[in-house]
Amino acid sequence: MVIRTEGLSFNFGNQQVVKSLALQVPEGSIYGFLGPNGAGKTTTIKLLLNLLKTQHGSIHIFEQELKKNRISILSQIGALIEQPAIYQHLTGRENLLNRALLLQVSAKRVDEMLNLVQLTYAANKKAGQYSLGMKQRLGIALALLTDPKLLILDEPTNGLDPNGIIEVRELLLKLVRQHQKTVFISSHLLAEVERMATHVGIIDHGELLFQGSIKDLEAISQPLVRIETDNTVDAANLLTRKNHIVADVTDEYIYVPYISKDQMGSINMLLTQNGYVIFSITKQQKDLEKLFLSITQNT
Repeated sequence: MVIRTEGLSFNFGNQQVVKSLALQVPEGSIYGFLGPNGAGKTTTIKLLLNLLKTQHGSIHIFEQELKKNRISILSQIGALIEQPAIYQHLTGRENLLNRALLLQVSAKRVDEMLNLVQLTYAANKKAGQYSLGMKQRLGIALALLTDPKLLILDEPTNGLDPNGIIEVRELLLKLVRQHQKTVFISSHLLAEVERMATHVGIIDHGELLFQGSIKDLEAISQPLVRIETDNTVDAANLLTRKNHIVADVTDEYIYVPYISKDQMGSINMLLTQNGYVIFSITKQQKDLEKLFLSITQNT
């Protein structure tokens, strides 16, 4: 395990923000650390980076205890917390050269990192003129300058447009597949994490509700079929009578558990043959809120 914590807890005054966390992050994984805003994600990351002192429990990174091996461990970690620390009046290349000088890293790494994050074309452009996605990629390039084994990112896609989110996602996948990095990424976006993570931990109110592989997560986050029709209640009753499917009905939609594409086709045909107009029928993943409910109901 690249990251392993046992009984990790942290309080701000009388408020317990992190409750006995037992994280296990395998080498070579993209570990999605999921939870709503205020769940304790950023506090956990600051503990992992020794920006906050551990109050209770232990942190092992690269199988070494963090307190006793702080300098050697942190020298192998790249991090981006919330917004990247970028000098807006400097170009992308100048930002990287400045950091390389501070870290005593060869200037050759600068062009390598610009190429890796696909910013070579904008290397001589002022960072203040970068889009949000470009700034995030520059922040990741800054974090990668020392060629760390572990990359820790706190909400790296927050505030990005769809193109920016795709850019960051593809970069992280490339880092793991082609450059043998381990990535620990926090987010409140379940759908985005599912697209790239190999492992997931879900935290709420400082407590780890779930931890496992993405396949383990899929087993409890079974997608739904969402149906929009001209008579929601009667159509749902028909599905229950004919197919013995327990349907969840709202004012606008019918939701039934997704099984297969064939099942969706059968539902569509059944409703159409019985005179219902289908406006839409789609496969839909559970959102984070529904997933939390599934987990808490199963525990």
